[in-house]
Amino acid sequence: MLATPAPGLAETRDNAVFDALLWTLSRPGLPRGLPEPGEGSIISALLDRECLVYAADPLLMPEIMRTGAEMADIDKADHVFLGAMATFDTLADIAIGSDYYPDDGATVIIRASIGSGVALRLTGPGVDGAVTIRLDGLPDGFWKVRAARLRYPMGFDLFFVDGARVVGVPRSTTVEEI
Repeated sequence: MLATPAPGLAETRDNAVFDALLWTLSRPGLPRGLPEPGEGSIISALLDRECLVYAADPLLMPEIMRTGAEMADIDKADHVFLGAMATFDTLADIAIGSDYYPDDGATVIIRASIGSGVALRLTGPGVDGAVTIRLDGLPDGFWKVRAARLRYPMGFDLFFVDGARVVGVPRSTTVEEI
């Protein structure tokens, strides 16, 4: 008789993180819980030896290195971990893909406070009419710089992490400060 392998704790956690991330991208602006706070579980769920990664926060490096992912300059990275942002200068260098390969745009993970700060109105695919969310901890002008960089379908997808909560804002979402 053949036995079905049972998933371990790490695999179960990584699956729950991956599910939360996909859920938030398909429902922009709606927060979802993560099994553990911080970027560590996202690193474990998303990265492997085929990924190019940029990290602005050196404290994330040990976790990234455990995945076998290769460190890269920000403009070459598939996954960009910006930590807590002081300026939006790094947005100018994030990969947005190309006309032939728009899926080469980066996945960007940023620490922010969900539920306080600037009110944002999100519209676009996955949003029923409009969603209003508050995000704090982003530099002034962040959303204008993001809008200037996007040339849909080229662009980058955003995840905002606040402890054990995450919000996704895909490149297809229009964001307006209100």
